[in-house]
Amino acid sequence: MRRNWKAYRYRLEALGCRILARFIPRLSRNGCVGLGQLVGALAYHFDARGRSIGIANITAALGDRYGDEQLAEIVRKSYQNFAVTMLSLFWSSRITEANALRYLEMSGFKEALERAASEGRGVVFVCAHEGNWEWGAVAFSLLGGWASIVAEDFKNPQLTEVFVQLRARNRHRVIPQDKSILKMLRAVLRGESAGLVGDLNLDPGGAAVVVEAFKKDGEGLEMCATRLHAVLAKRGKALLVPVLTLPLPGGRCRVMAQAPMEVESGGERLLCQKTWEVFESFIVERPELWLWAYKHFRYRPEHALRPYPFYSSTNADFEAMRGEVW
Repeated sequence: MRRNWKAYRYRLEALGCRILARFIPRLSRNGCVGLGQLVGALAYHFDARGRSIGIANITAALGDRYGDEQLAEIVRKSYQNFAVTMLSLFWSSRITEANALRYLEMSGFKEALERAASEGRGVVFVCAHEGNWEWGAVAFSLLGGWASIVAEDFKNPQLTEVFVQLRARNRHRVIPQDKSILKMLRAVLRGESAGLVGDLNLDPGGAAVVVEAFKKDGEGLEMCATRLHAVLAKRGKALLVPVLTLPLPGGRCRVMAQAPMEVESGGERLLCQKTWEVFESFIVERPELWLWAYKHFRYRPEHALRPYPFYSSTNADFEAMRGEVW
């Protein structure tokens, strides 16, 4: 009975997403943004578990900067930003080369691609769950680029199929997490581009690295995040380019490819740390644009010097990873 219900639920979820894929592009841009803000506000109100995770995260990271009401407001706006971002992914089929400048401001991509071409190298574009990150790939495709993109699989494989189609935009190649390192490494070694999210939380292991976030008095909160972008940049001899996205009034978005990171010195952990610091500087300025209702800090050191969120726990493998050289 339970297995039958799961299969039925999966079909309903996939049907709902396909309906959204047809309905959302029919809305005006302001209508899409307004609907996302409404859905996000409702999710914040009814999702008690996610709301508690978000508030615990920002309290641990930035609690000394804001009062309780401000913390709650930031998390609510984070929910709204996430909802707008997801609906914008469905709506992005409305964006074409002819009308792109009406919705997108793009900078830095041309310079990165020209440098990579002159040096005979691939490019690794890496973003975080901030702003309208889904439109980073949209912007790149409108510039005529294409990339291999790694995306987290959904538990419902039918949903994965829907989102692969949305993210591919008939240009990008979306690669599942399984064996993604080898596939993307081959791509950048051929001089191609790759794109991924750099703050994705992973279980301790070879694909993960420990980075320090939101330092206070010299002590940071430690995250077990992906190292894929550093692996591709170091071993694939590719340019590593962080990408920031800033939502603008009227549903527009500024997509900013930053200057390529210096990858020559230090190891993969140091490169991941420096990349995170690019994201963090933006998040600290606009905290409501980061995905706070996500378990970024699932593991804590055995002798943590700072308070961690309530869901954090110690882990022997994580503790061992903390000793990796920079």
